[in-house]
Amino acid sequence: MDVGGGKVAGDGVSSAVSQWTLTLSQRYQHLLDKSTPQVLHRWIFFAVIALIYVIRVFMVQGFYIITYALGIYIIQLLIAFLSPQVDPEVEGGPTLPTRGSDEFRPFVRRLPEFKFWYSLTKAVCIAFVLTFFSAFDVPVFWPILLFYWLVLFISTMKRQIMHMVKYKYVPFTFGKQRYGKKKPSTDEAGASRP
Repeated sequence: MDVGGGKVAGDGVSSAVSQWTLTLSQRYQHLLDKSTPQVLHRWIFFAVIALIYVIRVFMVQGFYIITYALGIYIIQLLIAFLSPQVDPEVEGGPTLPTRGSDEFRPFVRRLPEFKFWYSLTKAVCIAFVLTFFSAFDVPVFWPILLFYWLVLFISTMKRQIMHMVKYKYVPFTFGKQRYGKKKPSTDEAGASRP
């Protein structure tokens, strides 16, 4: 209510909350931006929080449904990470070069590495928070869930690997030939001196 031309007290509170939210959001985005080139550190951080989650589930001996759902989500993210952005089977997109005279087309992922890491990290954090609510601790026989998840993982990865072989793409950068400046050998360096 506006009395005497002044601002409503609620407007000041909502303005302060929105300013605080904006500041917090900007700091969070700044941290994400700074972490983008730190690939090894990001994955070490993920390994630590995943280990903390595993220890939590082991200690409470429960929350197997949450862990199973997390595992299904991880499979879905892994498939997107290993798949090309344009699937040649579905969209008839460009194929990778098979001869030396073909044009170079780099492998572009459907889910980039940073988004893969970020989604995994968020999912593990959410699953960890859910382990503090007893409503999510549904009693199940966990070996059956583990067996079903393993069957699902193996069949999905088999299909993905067959797709990679069929369309001749490798979604990893290690082991690929790199082109760049050739370092001169000691014979060439010595011969060029006067």
